[in-house]
Amino acid sequence: MEFCDIKLTRDPIQNPESRFSPAQGAIVDFFGVVRALEEEQIIAGIDYEAFEKMAVHQLSLIANQTREQYGLAGVTIWHRIGFVPAGEASLFVRVTAAHRRAAFEGNIQIIEKLKTTVPIWKHPIFENASVPSN
Repeated sequence: MEFCDIKLTRDPIQNPESRFSPAQGAIVDFFGVVRALEEEQIIAGIDYEAFEKMAVHQLSLIANQTREQYGLAGVTIWHRIGFVPAGEASLFVRVTAAHRRAAFEGNIQIIEKLKTTVPIWKHPIFENASVPSN
């Protein structure tokens, strides 16, 4: 069963339940976690802003193109928007495939394309600045 699960959320990203299948030998998960340092300064977190409708559209295109290119069975892309504190995940990408190489390479390609084409912008909130309210 092939699927793509795309979501923008203001809620913390939790590790979703794995869907194991006898036809799929590889699941690769990636969590992008907000680091405590940005531009060599301590930050409280990052405020993510998005053109939401276009971001979901672009994420769907990336997921489907990558799924077809690598023969992936499933692609999950969840990205947080709003304020994400340091130490919490802002991005989760999971791919499932018959073989590990396709799963790893597909996951990497999704992240690289996401960073260059999806209208999501990050604004670091430095430790001494006020945290935006959601």
